[in-house]
Amino acid sequence: MDKFINLFTDFGFKKIFGEEPNKDLLIHFLNELLMGKEKIKDLTYLKNERFGKHKAERKAVFDLFCENAEGEKFIVEVQRVKQEFFKDRSIYYSAFAIQEQAQRGKNWNYELKGVYTIAILDFSFNESRKEKFVHRIQLLDSETHDIFYHKLSYIYLEIPKFNKNAEELENDFERWLFAFKNLHKLKDKPEELQRGIFLRLMELAEIASFSKKEQVVYQESLKDYWDLKSAIDTAFSEGWEGGEQIGLEKGEQIGLEKGILEGKIETARNMLEKGFDEKTVAEITGLTLKQIKNLDK
Repeated sequence: MDKFINLFTDFGFKKIFGEEPNKDLLIHFLNELLMGKEKIKDLTYLKNERFGKHKAERKAVFDLFCENAEGEKFIVEVQRVKQEFFKDRSIYYSAFAIQEQAQRGKNWNYELKGVYTIAILDFSFNESRKEKFVHRIQLLDSETHDIFYHKLSYIYLEIPKFNKNAEELENDFERWLFAFKNLHKLKDKPEELQRGIFLRLMELAEIASFSKKEQVVYQESLKDYWDLKSAIDTAFSEGWEGGEQIGLEKGEQIGLEKGILEGKIETARNMLEKGFDEKTVAEITGLTLKQIKNLDK
């Protein structure tokens, strides 16, 4: 059994970064990610579910959604497997944080607060540049390359490309990247993660310190993570027919459609059997209460 949690699991990510008592960890991570340009002193967690103007419109459910003291919005997403349109999804999600700033009445002058969309990826999307694993995207003038608009930023972290070992880490930003990639593989606390904010990270991430309920939920979340990975691997192997590859994106999409829902349903059933209430099951799995009730029946 692992000693420390996997930060790419839904439970692990929200345990470390999504709970009010631990928000200093999220603030520290975001400040390191922003390279000191936008120092965050405090954050307020916002409701992570956003709806369109009409009920029929597709909603957005963020992993984390918060704002700083200046009203700037931060969408933080963990992307576990590659999706064909994951860039489109991040643009779509940011639109909710922009549009909801609209003020009623004729006096609003369209002034907006900054919106940062941050995607922490458990895959690589740009294999042509193996050394580049941090992508900072803003709107630019195509001729002068000057930044056209400073208030909209997209940051993508390709975690698999980060290959430094513990002894090579030079700063706190690299320590966070190392934690995302390697925390669940560690058998002990490395010296490089026994300083400052990382002392708290290591204490919170130790599975043995979880309550019995938390350990059950984490193991279910971990199973979801590996089931999804397995579904993608299966999709790759099924993507070859008659010696010809169906295609990377199509194979991944097959795995996503097959694996995500099946994994959530199986997790929900296991949690119901262990006595968890329907609301908790819905929050953990992302299934609706109606779906949970049907499973319960």
